[in-house]
Amino acid sequence: MCDLPNRARMTMEAKDRLELRYEVARKAIHLSSLAIAVIYCHIQRELALIILIPLVAGFFLVDLLKNFEGPISRWYHRTFDSMLRHHELEPQKMHLNGATCITLSALFLVLFFPKIIAIAAFSMVSVSDTMAALVGKTFGRHRFADKSLEGSAAFFLSALLIVAIVPNLNPIAGLIMATVGTIVEAFIIRIGGFRIDDNLTIPIVSATAGLLFYQLFMPDAIAVLSLCR
Repeated sequence: MCDLPNRARMTMEAKDRLELRYEVARKAIHLSSLAIAVIYCHIQRELALIILIPLVAGFFLVDLLKNFEGPISRWYHRTFDSMLRHHELEPQKMHLNGATCITLSALFLVLFFPKIIAIAAFSMVSVSDTMAALVGKTFGRHRFADKSLEGSAAFFLSALLIVAIVPNLNPIAGLIMATVGTIVEAFIIRIGGFRIDDNLTIPIVSATAGLLFYQLFMPDAIAVLSLCR
C-alpha cells in the first residue's frame, strides 16, 4: 500500500514525458511554418497570395472532409491524433486544426497588414508560441492566466528577440507587439462554446496593435513597412 503514491507519481511522470514528446513533434511542425515569413520577406505580396490561397484551401478542405468522409477521417486521426489538442478531438464540435489556422493567419496577415508587421507577427506565432509551449510544459509551475508564468516569459523574451531582428520595424512598435502577443497567448479565447485557436489570435491581434501604433504616432512611416531587405 505504501508504494501506491510512488507508482501514481511515476505513472504521471511517464504520462507527462509522453505528452512532451508529442508536444515537441507538434511544435517542430509549427516551427517549420517560419519558412512562410522568411519566404515572404523575399517575394512580392501578389506571389505570396498565389502560394497561400491554394495552401489554405487545401488544409481547410482536409479539415472539413475529416468530419464527413470516413476514409479521410480514419487517415487523419490515425496520423495526427497523438499531436492534437483535446478541443481538436471533440467529435460534437467542428474545429480547425493548428495547421489550418496558422496558414489562415498567414493569409490574413498578407491580405490586411503591411509586410514588415505581417512578418514580425507571423514569426512570433511560429517561434514564440513554440517556446512558450515547450518551456511551459517542461518548467511551468506558476499560473499566469490560462497558461504558466514560465511559458509566458519564454514567449515574451523570444518575441523581443524577433522584433529586434525584423528589419525596419520601430522598436516601440515591436515592444507593443511582443507585449500584446504575450498577453493574448496566455488566455484561451472563446466565442460561445467555440475556442479560437491562438494561431489566429496571436498574430492578428499583435499585428493590429503594431499597425495602430504606426497609424497613431508614425503615419508617414507606414510606407516603409512594405519593404524588406
